[in-house]
Amino acid sequence: MQALVIDDESQIRQLVAEVLRADGWQVSEADTAERAFEVLKEQPCALVFCDVHLGGTDGYAVLRRLTEEQPGAHIVLMTGYGSAAGALDATAFGAYDYLLKPFALNEVLNLSAAVRERLKKRHSPLAERDGPAGSTYTSELNLIGRSAAFLKVMKTVGRLAATNLPVLITGESGTGKEVVARAIHLRSKRAAKTFVAVNCGAVSENLLESELFGHMRGSFTGADRDRIGLWEEADGGTILLDEITETTQAFQVKLLRALQEGEVRRVGSNRLIQVDVRVIAAANRDPETEVQRGRFRQDLLYRLNAVSLHLPPLRERREDIMPLARHFARRARPAANSAMHFSRDAIQLLEAYPWPGNIRELENAVERASALGDHTIRPEDLPERARDYRVTPVVDAPPPQTETETAAGAEGWPTLATLQGHFVARVLAHTNGNKQAAARLLDVDRKTLQRMIKRHNLGT
Repeated sequence: MQALVIDDESQIRQLVAEVLRADGWQVSEADTAERAFEVLKEQPCALVFCDVHLGGTDGYAVLRRLTEEQPGAHIVLMTGYGSAAGALDATAFGAYDYLLKPFALNEVLNLSAAVRERLKKRHSPLAERDGPAGSTYTSELNLIGRSAAFLKVMKTVGRLAATNLPVLITGESGTGKEVVARAIHLRSKRAAKTFVAVNCGAVSENLLESELFGHMRGSFTGADRDRIGLWEEADGGTILLDEITETTQAFQVKLLRALQEGEVRRVGSNRLIQVDVRVIAAANRDPETEVQRGRFRQDLLYRLNAVSLHLPPLRERREDIMPLARHFARRARPAANSAMHFSRDAIQLLEAYPWPGNIRELENAVERASALGDHTIRPEDLPERARDYRVTPVVDAPPPQTETETAAGAEGWPTLATLQGHFVARVLAHTNGNKQAAARLLDVDRKTLQRMIKRHNLGT
């Protein structure tokens, strides 16, 4: 297995490299970011140790490029200027972990062992527990985005990952709930243990209890042997209960007991089994609404909702659309001789479309476009629903004129200011109110756009 150590301080670089070599890694060294990317171009690495202050280069900029170009790498940031804010930034931009200098050698060894264990599980026969084989959407920590809404969630993830609190993740289908759940697990003290995800809505009511808690031979028709459940399989690790609001109240009672007592009983058995798991629940329906409708137990919600995270839909984080699209394009054609590009028209369509299926829909669309296109993705390569999407104007009437505009246009000709107001309104309608995208199309900065909106009384 390949590892890379990047640090302009030779003593630290050589020390970390020596520890990793002693632990069985094939290690390369680099004293600059440029040299590091030359190494990675020749030999991808599963583990990278990188200094935050790299000869004047911002280590977080290196981290962002590493996560984009080496999505399978486990990146550990090293810093002598550690702070909570720095740690959260590292987590938000996809670092696997961070070390504060000076650090003990056993910290390097512990990280080495954890990464080795994760690599082993990734290629084990049980790897399907972590998501469908070949899935890029639910695969290893694809947390890409720089929008304020997404970074806010990631900072919360950074804070709560080290705790043992239950977490409830809500959000529309396709927003990345399982990816965030896995990120929490990988940042926790349980990272070396098993992460198990079960979609409660995909398992029939009769089989869900057996699937989660296991069963004894002969307990029901077809039970020809004893079988442990997913809850026991996750002992010491984390279990994700996806679509938790799809369960029946009868099952919710049994689930509540497992959470309260830390023990389960296999179907057909009288013996209680102690199990230590961290529970993360996820739902695309609002649990509070389900409680009010009598479909979800309030006491179970209280138990699950120690910490809540709401994942914003993609239409509320449009700044992340193109970074995600480029990532999916690279993943769709990893053997391509050159990078996939997007035409300007394709970018405009991708950023304007509301993506009701969120990240999952975007991934499928880009994979399709990558397969149909050459090295440039154009509008005709995108799905018809994205090509044909038209934004419904927010208002049909033009924005009201100021007294100055009315006087200047008395002869029947619209003033330049009036035309500007109409045009800005149309661009805002096209971007569905996204000011950053509108500013980019207008080729102005955000403050200039805001002044235009105020001047023309666009009310957005």
